[in-house]
Amino acid sequence: MTYCLALKLGEGLVCLSDTRTNAGVDNVSKYRKMFTWELPGDRSIVMMTAGNLAITQAVMSLLQENIDTPESGIETLFTAPSMFRVAEIVGDAMRVVQNRYGPGLSAMGESAVSSIILAGQRAGGVPRLFHIYSAGNFIEATEDTPYFQIGEHKYGKPILDRVITTETPLETGITAALLSMDSTLRSNLSVGMPLDLAVIKADEIGVVHQRRIEENDPNFLHLSDSWSSALRNAFAEMVGIRV
Repeated sequence: MTYCLALKLGEGLVCLSDTRTNAGVDNVSKYRKMFTWELPGDRSIVMMTAGNLAITQAVMSLLQENIDTPESGIETLFTAPSMFRVAEIVGDAMRVVQNRYGPGLSAMGESAVSSIILAGQRAGGVPRLFHIYSAGNFIEATEDTPYFQIGEHKYGKPILDRVITTETPLETGITAALLSMDSTLRSNLSVGMPLDLAVIKADEIGVVHQRRIEENDPNFLHLSDSWSSALRNAFAEMVGIRV
């Protein structure tokens, strides 16, 4: 299981993912689920993955291979004229991989279901956010739905619903994303540290902030403890209310 989320705000894009793929008593595996591509001054792209790990790794590898060894007539993440076209390219790669491996996985009783969050900006365009499905089709974030989640999303959704709009400041969005992840970490063992965070600021055409947050990160621990304390205090104030 996994949890990845991305916010589309007026000031830019916030992307956050965990790194756990398997959780058990004595078996914990961690894999990076966030991938970034940049052409300074031209485009910045962030992707996060969930679902069948072999499928999503193959999609990421195919996209990178097309960049490293370009073939005539094949558009890549670095040559696409728009973020919409980037989403189509990622969707095409998903279909290729699903058609190649999906039937075999199904025959073995394994699920090939996978999904990708794509966030980025092209020079001359606005920041855009897409959710790409196993079939290669996708939807785009709008003012009505300014964020996407993939994986174990239910625990982290309430705070996003209450806080996030397209007018939310970037710093507030980062805090909301981290608290959404903290709620999920506390409620589901299959989502785990460390975390990967990437922020794209509108019109700067680049990942202005990218870091890995380890389990003992003092800032994240302080944020988590402060949120728990605030919730307990808010609950205590609610106890006397009669309905």
